[in-house]
Amino acid sequence: MSSCGIFDSKSDKDAVQEISLPVYRVDTGTAYITKEFLGTIEGKVNVEIRPQVEGLLDQIYVDEGDFVQKGQDLFKVNPQSYQELLNNAEANENVEKAKLENARIELERIRPLVKNEVISPVRLKKTESDYDIAKASLAQAQAAVASAKINMNFTTIKAPVSGYIGRIPKRIGNLVSSKDKEPITVLTDVHEVYVYFSMSESDFLHFSKAKKEEAQKQLTGKDTSHLSSFKPTVTLTLADGTSYPHEGVVDAVAGQVNRNTGAISLRATFPNEENILRAGNTGTLNMTETKRSEVLIPQEATLTLQDKTFVMKLDTSGKTVRQLITISGSAGNQYMISSGLQKGDVIITEGFDKISEGMKINPVFPQAPEAGTTNGTPAAGTNQPAGGSSLIIPQSSRDSD
Repeated sequence: MSSCGIFDSKSDKDAVQEISLPVYRVDTGTAYITKEFLGTIEGKVNVEIRPQVEGLLDQIYVDEGDFVQKGQDLFKVNPQSYQELLNNAEANENVEKAKLENARIELERIRPLVKNEVISPVRLKKTESDYDIAKASLAQAQAAVASAKINMNFTTIKAPVSGYIGRIPKRIGNLVSSKDKEPITVLTDVHEVYVYFSMSESDFLHFSKAKKEEAQKQLTGKDTSHLSSFKPTVTLTLADGTSYPHEGVVDAVAGQVNRNTGAISLRATFPNEENILRAGNTGTLNMTETKRSEVLIPQEATLTLQDKTFVMKLDTSGKTVRQLITISGSAGNQYMISSGLQKGDVIITEGFDKISEGMKINPVFPQAPEAGTTNGTPAAGTNQPAGGSSLIIPQSSRDSD
């Protein structure tokens, strides 16, 4: 609020008739400060869909934006060449099976001859070696068949998780490969979403202390309500300015501060059962910081002169005194005062154009709620001045626990 000549003292103050003006008795309370951080939304699971085998894209079973279930067919790579490789591997397997059978028969024929000393034992050892070679060759052929089947199965690309299909840059007939720079598509599970955001180092220190205090409270049961802290849950404002209906929780913090920006990255998790949020969206993350035992005054009770802020305070004799104050922040329609005022001081809230410094006024305190009075007399425990005037408690103080 701008000054209106109230800093000029009148020469004949005693001749001025005493006027009545509304006043406010300074009190301490809890200030709730909402800090905003720009966030980027990602699905809890983001899977790049890439082909495991090279070939022409034969079929596309889904469209961009479709929701698919885990295991559902997505794409088909032309399987002809891989089918031929499988057929060849199976044929080699059959050959090796036949060779193994021949080696077994020969081994069974040689054993009795060696036993009867018809042929030398050396011949038996060679036959046994041929049998072992045949077994190894069959195992190698069977491995080739298994590999060919795997590649054959890879020609059908299935959904590894349930989620939404992203953009599909490839079209039927395009050559696809595991070495492609970009995936065929990205599959995103958005039943829960992550919102990534950054905060300054100073804010992060406050946040870290708040988490530590909360952990100690849960561990020891010690009351930490008198300490300043961040609210453990966060809210999200969408790009269109509307509020997301569910709260999130900050559950991950980056390991180090970015040296270039002096900021640290954090992650908040939000439920997304209604599928309102999608990967790639942006939003504003709102985190509430609680500051307790702050000196709070209404913003309309202040005056500005150049770069300084003042209030008109009443001294013990009821005269106005210009008081320089230092504002440390704001909470709603109130200022937090770091110096210049203390609890119990009385300041004028309006009518500055009617007074000058050193003028004596009749202070009018706001009326107290009916629940705080008994037959028109202030109830015990209400901090009201004499004469029936009542004291307004700062809104943030009324909201505190």
